[in-house]
Parts: sequence; structure tokens; C-alpha cells
Amino acid sequence: MRLKGVCVGFALTGSHCTLDEIMPKIQELVDEGAEVFPIVSYAVDQIDTRYGTVQKWRDLLKQITGKEPINTVSGAEPVGPQKMVDVVVIAPCTGNTMAKLANGITDTPVLMAAKAHLRNQRPVILAISTNDGLGMNAKNLGLLLNTKNVYMVPFGQDSPTGKPNSLKSRMDLIIDTILQSMQGKQLQPILVQP
Repeated sequence: MRLKGVCVGFALTGSHCTLDEIMPKIQELVDEGAEVFPIVSYAVDQIDTRYGTVQKWRDLLKQITGKEPINTVSGAEPVGPQKMVDVVVIAPCTGNTMAKLANGITDTPVLMAAKAHLRNQRPVILAISTNDGLGMNAKNLGLLLNTKNVYMVPFGQDSPTGKPNSLKSRMDLIIDTILQSMQGKQLQPILVQP
């Protein structure tokens, strides 16, 4: 149990097509001994999609973690002052969330949790899933790659010919990234085949 005694704030944002892939990764954290506090963006908390309903995701998160998801800015704010968690993981991290984080915007529960956690100089891990990582969001990715205490789950182009600007993290590397970040290290290599 590599994460025994570790508290993880696991934040999900609106890359709805990735949520089915993420749920087993949260289960893996629990299986590795982590106590997981789920945090959801407004998109995950309020928008039903063809990939699943709000209720489906809420129920799965509660079933896996035993906790109700944090779904308000005020609910996420104590993450920092109370030092609720050792690490915050944002997976999937959309381009929208990445851009806001890079520019200091705090208008969702996920962003508040990340900001509150970073103020304690603790690790925030981004597992990106964005169609414009090599487009309009490339500058934000560059800023975050150079931000202290922000770590990336290794990523690459998920569809170089069909969506040449699209980037996606290797979600199977979330735990390894957590372990490295807790030692102040970025898991390498950072650029991989998804």
C-alpha cells in the first residue's frame, strides 16, 4: 500500500469523455491506502452528458471514496487553511481549468482547492485532457510547467493526425506522479505516448 496515510484531494473537471477512465484510477488510490476527498467542478456537478449523468458521477465518487463530493467554492476553501490533504490531483484537467489556474482565476471548487493547497506549498498534480494543449492553451501549459509545486502526469498527443493540438495525460501514471511529487520531483519522462 504505497499511499497508506496519504490524503488526496481528487478533483474532476469537465472532460466528460474521460470520466469513465478516471473512476478506476480513484479506486486504485483507495486500494493503495489513500484517503480520497472528491472535488468536482461545476461542469461535472451540474451537466448531464452522453457520457453520464451528474447523479452517476456523484454516486460513483461516493461509492469509491465514502465521501460526498465537494462541489462549492466555499466547500473547497478549507483545503488550504485546514491542510485537509497532502496532495491535490486534477484529473481530468481541462484546458479551461489549466488556463484559469495559470492565470490565477479561482471561480470553481476545483480551482479554489488547488489555489488553497498551493498557498501551503504543497503539490498540485495536473492530468491534462484538452483539445487545445498545443493551440491556444500551449502558453498556459508552459506557465504551469514552470510553476513551483505544480506537477504534470506525463502526457502526449492523443490524436496527432485527427486533433493535432490535443493533449492527454497517461492516467495510469497518476499514482507514480503523486509519489514523485511528494518528494518534490516531476515524474519523467514528461512527454510520452498516451
